Amino acid sequence: MPPAPFSRFRPHPWHGLPTRPEQPDLVFAYIEITPSNTVKYEIDKPTGYLRVDRPQPTNALPPMPYGFVPRTLCDRRVAALAGTARGDGDPLDICVLSERPIDQADVLAAVHIIGGLLMTDKDEADDKLIGVVHRDPVWGHARELHDVPASLIERLRHYLMTYKLSAAGNPVVVSAPYGRERAEAVLQAALDDYQACYADAGVSQVS
Repeated sequence: MPPAPFSRFRPHPWHGLPTRPEQPDLVFAYIEITPSNTVKYEIDKPTGYLRVDRPQPTNALPPMPYGFVPRTLCDRRVAALAGTARGDGDPLDICVLSERPIDQADVLAAVHIIGGLLMTDKDEADDKLIGVVHRDPVWGHARELHDVPASLIERLRHYLMTYKLSAAGNPVVVSAPYGRERAEAVLQAALDDYQACYADAGVSQVS
C-alpha cells in the first residue's frame, strides 16, 4: 500500500488547510480559543501562528470552542446576506458543541453545521456558525439548531453580546439564531468571497 500523502511543511491554517474533510456534509473548524481561555487568541494572518489578541476584559469565558472555517472570508457576499455595508475581512467564525471538553487550541475538528448567529461588530458582518463535533456521543446526531437545547445557544449569544463590553459601550449586535439552511448559505458566500479575493494570488478553493 502506498503511503498516504502528507505536507512536508505545516500548512497555513487559513489558506493551506482544506475547508472540508472527505465526507461532504462536514466542514473543518480550526480552533483558536477554548472555554478555559481568559485570553483571546487569534490567528496571525501573515504567519499562521496563534497570537495573543487581548486578555478578556471581563470574566466572560466562551461557552464552547471557537475558531474559523479554513479558506473562507467575510466580505461583500457575506455582508449582503447580513444587510451590512461590508464584512469584517476575517475568515468565517464557527463555534463548536462538544460533550467532551476540547481544552486545547490549534487543533482541527470535523463538524456538522446546524445553524448560526448573525452578529454585527461596528456595522460589519461577523456571522458565527454553530456546529457539532462529528460522532460526538451526545450532540453528534444534531443536524438542525432545534436538535440541541435552546439554553446552550442562548449562552453563546449572551457571551457574544457581552464579551466586548467596556466603558465605551458595546459595538456588537447579535440577532436571533438561524437554522442550517441559512448557515449553509452564509458558508457558501464566505467560500465565494474567499475565492474572489485570493484566486488571483494562486490559492485555489478546496471543498
